[in-house]
Amino acid sequence: MFRVRVNKIESTRDLDGNLGKRIELVEERGFSPFVVRPPSEEAKMAQDVLQALQQQMPFLQQRTQLTIPKILLFLTEQEYDSLGIDFDVNQVFEVSLENQGIKFKKMT
Repeated sequence: MFRVRVNKIESTRDLDGNLGKRIELVEERGFSPFVVRPPSEEAKMAQDVLQALQQQMPFLQQRTQLTIPKILLFLTEQEYDSLGIDFDVNQVFEVSLENQGIKFKKMT
């Protein structure tokens, strides 16, 4: 089992011209919470300066989640409706692969 987050949903057409959706799911993995301190005094000072900048300018903060492309779904409107899942951007699912099938479980 693994967790994915809906990263992007786009309207698209298949080769026959049928309207559908392209759904991009990315895997979520967290970074280790342990901070590694550099051995040299110069490296420690550079890390401290970077941390101070990140506190002052939030857009410089490191992401706490690492996202890795995992699944791309290309579904016609009919296939999307048959699947019975309403995907929304940033929604998280637990995915299990078993018995030659894929199962999505919405996380709350």
